[in-house]
Amino acid sequence: MQHPACPAGLVPCAFRSYYTSAAIAIRLTPFETIDRVDSKLHRIAVMKPTAVLCLLPALAVFAQSPPLFIPRLDAPEILYYGQPHDQVSDLAHRLESGDAHLEFNAPWGYLQSVLRELRVPVSSQTLVFSKTSMQVSHISPDHPRALYFADDVYVGMVRGGLLELTAIDPQKGAVFYTLDNNKPSPQPRLLRRNEECLKCHFTVNTIGVPGFLTRSVFADSAGEPILEASSYLTDHRSPLSERWGGWYVTGTHGGARHLGNGVAKGHANKIDTEHGANVTDLKGRLNTALYPVPSSDLAALMVLNHQVRMHNLITQLGYEARLNRPELPAAIENTLRYLLFADEAQLSDRAAGTAPFRAEFEARGPVDSKGRSLR
Repeated sequence: MQHPACPAGLVPCAFRSYYTSAAIAIRLTPFETIDRVDSKLHRIAVMKPTAVLCLLPALAVFAQSPPLFIPRLDAPEILYYGQPHDQVSDLAHRLESGDAHLEFNAPWGYLQSVLRELRVPVSSQTLVFSKTSMQVSHISPDHPRALYFADDVYVGMVRGGLLELTAIDPQKGAVFYTLDNNKPSPQPRLLRRNEECLKCHFTVNTIGVPGFLTRSVFADSAGEPILEASSYLTDHRSPLSERWGGWYVTGTHGGARHLGNGVAKGHANKIDTEHGANVTDLKGRLNTALYPVPSSDLAALMVLNHQVRMHNLITQLGYEARLNRPELPAAIENTLRYLLFADEAQLSDRAAGTAPFRAEFEARGPVDSKGRSLR
């Protein structure tokens, strides 16, 4: 299926997974207004300076939007802290029972084994060098964080740090885990990491549900976001000119320009976008041998940017429906508009990645009797 603004005709939407999640998730809990959450986030920001980075794109949200309702995650209708049902929890059970085994292989530890068990393609690799996640001390332009994803699971690798895993529970939303990746263990353990991850992943930036966000920032030569500069939340509605600050990007995109592959100079919103344009090889920018594949694929980035908000909208729709709130029709409208790319930013030129991600993504189906797919 051809789509005019997608890379090389790619339609970045895992429709089967989305519809299944939406159908299961139609239950909800009582909500609380943003007043409570705003107070909580203020305390978090005081306690941990890196939490301030999570709030930067939210400032405009408070000024422009009506009050956002935030669910009580311990309410009986959600039971977020109860037993999850997602791909990572399933892997944890299989490890405990002996039905699955993880192999530790240098230089990436358990990464390749985890990707294989969760059916996450290595071609989905994207590299982010801004210090905008939990393991900031290990991240820099020389050692970016690698992200991998499939329809409903995400894996992050930071060299010298933990493996970060996030999966979608059809009723709870995003659930967060870590795995020690520095040395082999007789019995590797996947640990659930709720409180620390929810400081950034349960805010106005995730539309008030446990969810995801991809950010574009102006990062300096050390990967530190320049707080005085702009910061953008990125999804398929974002113009290319605002995307991928603090990320590496491999692919071609014609005359359009993005913020990837470069660092900001001084305390200004200035990146050499020409130097970062139409990059097909990251050699000279970092040691690509440190990663399973040498790319940070443009097509994978576009799918990732679309998918993370789609997951949030489905989770929000489930919460709204369980409460039977009067805002449910609006939530349905918002979800459908996003699902159908009604407000997608248009690309001025054809865009294409450098990894086999597109072909592998399309081949995963599902397909109809004639072999056609909406992917």
